[in-house]
Amino acid sequence: MIIRGFKAVRPKREFAEEVAALPYDVYSVDEAREIINKNPKSFLQVDLPAATLDEDRENLNEVALSNFNSLKDEGYFYKEDKNKLYIYQLTMKGKSQVGLAACSSVDEYLNGKIKKHEFTRKEKEADRINHVDKLDANTGPIFLTYRAVDEINKIIEEETSNAPELDFTTEDGVNHKVWTINDITKVSKLIEEFKNVENFYIADGHHRCASAAKVGVKRREEHKDYTGEEEFNYFLSILFPSNEVEIMDYNRVVKDLNGLTEEEFLEKLKENFEVELSKTSPYKPEAKENFGLYLDGKWYKLKVKEEFVKDDIIERLDVSILQNLVLDKILGIKDPRTDARIDFVGGIRGLKELEKRTREDMKIAFALYPTSLDELFEVADAGEVMPPKSTWFEPKPLSGLFIHELK
Repeated sequence: MIIRGFKAVRPKREFAEEVAALPYDVYSVDEAREIINKNPKSFLQVDLPAATLDEDRENLNEVALSNFNSLKDEGYFYKEDKNKLYIYQLTMKGKSQVGLAACSSVDEYLNGKIKKHEFTRKEKEADRINHVDKLDANTGPIFLTYRAVDEINKIIEEETSNAPELDFTTEDGVNHKVWTINDITKVSKLIEEFKNVENFYIADGHHRCASAAKVGVKRREEHKDYTGEEEFNYFLSILFPSNEVEIMDYNRVVKDLNGLTEEEFLEKLKENFEVELSKTSPYKPEAKENFGLYLDGKWYKLKVKEEFVKDDIIERLDVSILQNLVLDKILGIKDPRTDARIDFVGGIRGLKELEKRTREDMKIAFALYPTSLDELFEVADAGEVMPPKSTWFEPKPLSGLFIHELK
């Protein structure tokens, strides 16, 4: 795989903790507005400019550019004078994942060497295409993973034995550390070692990745004499080895029982599942093909009957089993992307959040066992896509720590 260094636009050390922010799609506009009001340096004003306005505007990306320029004019950022690679470590609840911030190839996304496992939505793509194009920069990194390579791990371990440039902990308890690799020999060695990696896989950021690639294609059309070396042929990524990446559960809550009584619903479940009242509360599934069900203040343990588990690579995923045998077959939710009766709760919020939602605006909740990284690789290698909301990755890399300009 192709990687290369870049002249990062970075927050000055003394401002990094205030500037850096979680990705724009983690927040609602109101949540982002509250954060920006408390912290006017937050990069959310660039990634989610609507949060800085009191009324709807059509030219939101003009606002984003203006906000970014203001942050630079205030002296919060600087730009590196030469191409560099960076190490980024995130530690959550005592577990660390260490990635390499680098530029990845638009061509390798277009030819399928950078593999995806989700569909993207055109309206979300269009929003990010306009954002990247107007700012002339990739402001949010794409979270990529790859099958771990010992030699790459060794170089990164050597670098992280030194004191980090940045070291801070965000309100969610995640610690963030950054190192710059200044040794040119090590930079060259990493670039060479990555040539032996067969594929990258998008973990988080399918829309950002598709948009970055489409802006690259757009720039090529505008510059017919392009050589392939221009910055718009590359996009900002953080590369994490597979042995350090963790997928969390991605759970479901539903507004009603599709006209059924609770007793009727439980009886229908028993056609395809072994159903028993859980001895633990909340019940967290301990293996594949097991599900937690929360209904009327009680947790149930569901185990799909063996004869209903298919061999198909997609159909045997737990998210598919739940969708096909429960959400569709019993609750009548045909398309979870568009049905307003269903919502999704990332595992980072915990199972108590499922109980809370059933008290507030939902009737029933389902807890899933996490999709594995091996399953993600298998699906992506087969050229398939998972059902929506199959994976939830934590911790998430922050935006604003590294910005890749396209000019």
